[in-house]
Amino acid sequence: MGVALRKLAALPALGWWLLVVGAVRLGFAWSGFFDAWAVRAGGYSNTHVTDVHGRTVGVWTLLSCTLCFMCAFNLENAPLCAATLLSFIYAYGYFVMEYLVHGTTTAASLGTLGIFAGTSPDDCVPRITTR
Repeated sequence: MGVALRKLAALPALGWWLLVVGAVRLGFAWSGFFDAWAVRAGGYSNTHVTDVHGRTVGVWTLLSCTLCFMCAFNLENAPLCAATLLSFIYAYGYFVMEYLVHGTTTAASLGTLGIFAGTSPDDCVPRITTR
C-alpha cells in the first residue's frame, strides 16, 4: 500500500486530471449499465435510449475510463498517451456528429462533454510529440 500511495502522491497535474476524468467516466459507465435514463440525461437528451444502447455506451465509456487510469500512472508511455488522447478526440467527435447530423444531443451536452474532452488533450500532446 505504501508504494501505491507514493506513486499517487508523485503524480503530475495531468495524472490527477486523468484520474478525475476517469472517475467521472466510471460513474457514467456505471449508470449506463444500470440506468438507461441516466445515459439519456447525460448525453442523448433528444432521443429514446434503450437499455441495450445504455449498456453499449457503458462499455465504451468503461474502456475510455480504463485508458484514463492507465495513462495517469504511465505518462512516460507515448503510445498509451496517444491512445488516451485519441479516445478523447473520438468521443467528442462522435457527440458532435450526433448533434450536427442526427440531432440526438444538445449544445448544452456538448459543452459539458467538452470540459472533459477539450481540456485533457492539451496537456497530453507534448508528451506524445517529445518522445
